[in-house]
Amino acid sequence: MSTVGPITLEPLDVDERGVRLHAWVTHPRSAFWMMQDATPAEVVADYRLVAEHPHHDAWLGRVDGEPAFLAETYDPVLAPEVGLAGLPELRPGDLGMHVLVAPPDPGTDPRPGFTRAVFAAVMAHCFRDPAVRRVVVEPDVRNERIATLNREAGFVVVRVVDLPGKQAALSFCTRADWEAAR
Repeated sequence: MSTVGPITLEPLDVDERGVRLHAWVTHPRSAFWMMQDATPAEVVADYRLVAEHPHHDAWLGRVDGEPAFLAETYDPVLAPEVGLAGLPELRPGDLGMHVLVAPPDPGTDPRPGFTRAVFAAVMAHCFRDPAVRRVVVEPDVRNERIATLNREAGFVVVRVVDLPGKQAALSFCTRADWEAAR
């Protein structure tokens, strides 16, 4: 059973959280985020662009009130920087999603169920809007950990697509598939 407390999501305040965000996205465990060599200023600049974008949002996730993860949601058709615009599989009601669980603090023990609880909270956040029919993800095909979480949540890989810097497993999760997986 999970030992994870309350999970919340709030809009990311880039100016307040830039240093922490830099530490998260450049951590070795975050290699698939493709920001390993980014400076703090570059991370802040990238997330300011997300904050200013009308169809791409960044969310700070808290567990037990403490910052613990980053999530992004985006319209896959209207957020061309992600690289999915124009794909024939996209439909009205699709919402793109990214999630990055913060690396654990040094010397702390892993919390059983932590990542799965965070992932479930992000999916619930995505489906909170009744207009969302499917959640779309495009993880690097080499990212086996996220592939497992995606499968467990009900995602189905449709095909591999070439995106900037990666081959991605274009995957969709319908509301019904997510409910069935829960």
